[in-house]
Amino acid sequence: MRLVHLDLKGAAPRVSYLEQVFPLLSQLGANGVLIEYEDMFPFKGELEILRSPYAYSEEDIERIQQLAEQHKLEVVPLVQTFGHVEFILKHEKYQHLREVERFPNSFNPHIPDTLALLKSVLSQVIEKHRRSTWIHIGADEVFHLGEGMDSKNWMSHNKGDVGTMYLKHIKEVLGFLTAQYWGLRVLMWDDMLRKISVGALRVALVARACPAAVPFLTKYVESGFGAVWFASAFKGTTGPAQAWTPLSYHLKNHLSWLKVMQAVPRLAPLRLQGVVLTGWQRYDHYSVLCELLPVSIPSLAICLQTLVNGGFTEEAKRKVLDVLGLESVQLEQSTCEGRGAFPGVEIYHMVEQINGHLKESILKALEEESAIKGWFSPYHRKRQFGNPRNMESFGSKVLKLHEDWESFVRDLRAQLERIYFPDTVEEWMEENVNPYLDQLRDLVRDYR
Repeated sequence: MRLVHLDLKGAAPRVSYLEQVFPLLSQLGANGVLIEYEDMFPFKGELEILRSPYAYSEEDIERIQQLAEQHKLEVVPLVQTFGHVEFILKHEKYQHLREVERFPNSFNPHIPDTLALLKSVLSQVIEKHRRSTWIHIGADEVFHLGEGMDSKNWMSHNKGDVGTMYLKHIKEVLGFLTAQYWGLRVLMWDDMLRKISVGALRVALVARACPAAVPFLTKYVESGFGAVWFASAFKGTTGPAQAWTPLSYHLKNHLSWLKVMQAVPRLAPLRLQGVVLTGWQRYDHYSVLCELLPVSIPSLAICLQTLVNGGFTEEAKRKVLDVLGLESVQLEQSTCEGRGAFPGVEIYHMVEQINGHLKESILKALEEESAIKGWFSPYHRKRQFGNPRNMESFGSKVLKLHEDWESFVRDLRAQLERIYFPDTVEEWMEENVNPYLDQLRDLVRDYR
């Protein structure tokens, strides 16, 4: 299986954009999507507080699954069940369930309410995904586990360690899923398992219940796992505020995974069941947005085709260019030549302009123009005086630069609004455009 990860905890696309993206995914060789809803899921009743104001409706969730079915994509919902639950624990209502009171990252596994809450979150998501045969329970990066008082007490009374405590909670979650949803298969991330001994894993029998996404292969063979998945990345791993996707970096990541895949047959009875191409949209619920989906489609295409063809062969390259409507790809420069014909290509080109030119063109005008430095300094602007003769020497240039960027940004905003909800558009503009454009806007205001 080749699943593309849709991380909806930031910049969740409108369903109308997914209508264009799903056929592309299947054309490029994906056969599933791993959907991390977080606050975009239409939680009901007791859990309604978790919904974003722009959460998908129940009809949207149904539509997404129909689209997936139409394009032969298996849908695997992802529900975080231990760490990365800021979207739940930030609410006062659930604050008492934190492992460490100050931090909203991780659940305290010792409070019965924690499991009760997880059961209702999982049930609501699974009920709306009756066609899915898999669920992903996250369970990665459970920061500060073992630091809360309840955990310290538990460990001292049970002569246990953080690993045993982690497995105990995971087993409870799995116990609920296997009892309640017979035949539903479970996936989880493996970073927390890496620190746990083979003995402890065997005893916990977690191995029978869920394949992990892992490179620590021999250890998992010895622990009794039958199947394994790998998790690569096509975007969202090179910096929390990254705006442009580095192509060769992500290609190399997939080429490394292909080498690991070739080693799996030697590890029988372990078998490789699938790959998740992760595409993070935020590092966590509180961090800023990293690369937008339209910006990383060339990277996704290259990565998928590399997996399909066992390398970035001529055939893979040709397919990428054909499907995306491009003339060529410069891996080292992370650029694509040609107009392109993929969903969101306008945003791709416009973000490239912003990323490459906005900051430098404005700084160049403000920093290098000696008339601004000499006759229109912060000192002049604050006291509102200056020599008109010298001001006229830079005025028209600055006004033109300002007008050009303002009109460009209006177009960009219109394109973003077609794909994204208003909160995303605002956030992206504030992070990537306003810090530079505002300096120019202020200068023009003072100049006038």
